Amino acid sequence: MKLLNDILDKVNIITMYGSVQKMVNTIVFDSREVEPGSLFVAQKGLIFNGHQFISKAVELGATVVVCEEFPEKILQDITYIRVENSNSALAIIASNFYDNPSRKLKLIGITGTNGKTTIATLLYNLFQKLGYKSGLLSTVKIMVDTVQYEATHTTPNSILINKYLNEMVNKGVDYCFMEVSSHGIHQKRTEGLQFAGGVFTNLTHDHLDYHKTFLAYRDVKKIFFDSLPESAFALVNIDDKNGAIMLQNTKAKKYSYALKTMGDFKAKILENGFSGLLLNIDGNEVWTKLTGSFNAYNIVAIYGVANLLGIDSVRTLTSISELESVSGRFQHFISNEGITAVIDYAHTPDALKNVLETINNIKIGNEQVITVVGCGGDRDKAKRPVMGRIASQLSSQVIFTSDNPRNENPQTILAEIESGVETQNIKKTISIVDREQAIKTAIKLANKGDIILIAGKGHETYQEVNGKRSHFDDFEKVTYLLEVIEK
Repeated sequence: MKLLNDILDKVNIITMYGSVQKMVNTIVFDSREVEPGSLFVAQKGLIFNGHQFISKAVELGATVVVCEEFPEKILQDITYIRVENSNSALAIIASNFYDNPSRKLKLIGITGTNGKTTIATLLYNLFQKLGYKSGLLSTVKIMVDTVQYEATHTTPNSILINKYLNEMVNKGVDYCFMEVSSHGIHQKRTEGLQFAGGVFTNLTHDHLDYHKTFLAYRDVKKIFFDSLPESAFALVNIDDKNGAIMLQNTKAKKYSYALKTMGDFKAKILENGFSGLLLNIDGNEVWTKLTGSFNAYNIVAIYGVANLLGIDSVRTLTSISELESVSGRFQHFISNEGITAVIDYAHTPDALKNVLETINNIKIGNEQVITVVGCGGDRDKAKRPVMGRIASQLSSQVIFTSDNPRNENPQTILAEIESGVETQNIKKTISIVDREQAIKTAIKLANKGDIILIAGKGHETYQEVNGKRSHFDDFEKVTYLLEVIEK
């Protein structure tokens, strides 16, 4: 319970009716969650407009309404606060409500198209190994020291972010590593947070269904770095041409990491195989269990973050050598018959290209690379033919299948993927709508030594068809099918 006047600190208020000397029990933006004494924030979303539910929220007991437009009927006992942007107001109010927890620990945000989950998770695991209580806000899971919670979005809503950060503070957490998505930035979910550092991984084709243009997508990412304080650091992948753009207007201290060019933190790949990577990082050799050049970038990024947070380099490199791969990120195993299965979340053209190039670079003979891949429904359609072209170019055989069709016709999605396949590669491809059947087919096509890549879903344990979710875990499924079919 907080005094309304206190939780309005730094909120850009245009007009207000009613008293600020009242107590607020909870903050909500969904009218169905209103309790007596709630503060209800009316947001304008892509599907619903929260302003339509102000009267319902008041009926259910909301005593404060924050909105961009006042309702026609103003009630005497209710405090109405008109703001320029409800999303921004919600983020600041949530931070104030939980006593600004981001100021009481070191919060590091990771943004970019690919690598966010891996870097955030590896940092959490690294700092736990180093003996620091740590927190994680990621696509895969939320961790408050050793306690795990289910994640529903890459970047949770503002209330949940601050709720979890507050819990971390109460549990004595020193560092929190957080994925920062373009949606989260655009929807102001990270406003009101104080970041101690920001990391930029890369920028490739994704989310254009939401942002419409690549330039708009890039500029949203840049907002995160533009808003970092002078006390923070900004660490960017300078091998990506957009890395320098992220640093242009930031007030934070500027640093870079690289494999190909000069950077403040530099890594070189000495060996690359399914068993792991041997890297030279700033003159020191380190063996890591992770595979592929994309993971070399991830490793040098976490090394850079640890360095900038004042951790001894030798301690960092020793702990890096003990880190395991992240669930659904180039997760692989070899069956009893010698078939290698790789499960990866690659759901963008660049990520798929990186994974396939890694497999092709580390295979040692004429092994087939058999790829099972699809594209999600109700998402960026422009990347579908690109994914089809890349998969067919870099694989021996490809099976196009359903990812999460959601509310789209799976056959339509497959046709759009197929449209990108070049004429000379058409014979390499087949389409099977049912994902389980597609995986079965890949196993039947594989011989000893061959490599099956199952891409797109990674850590996800469900498949969404016609808006309905059912259990489906790629790693679990291929493990079981390999055992059954090989018998």
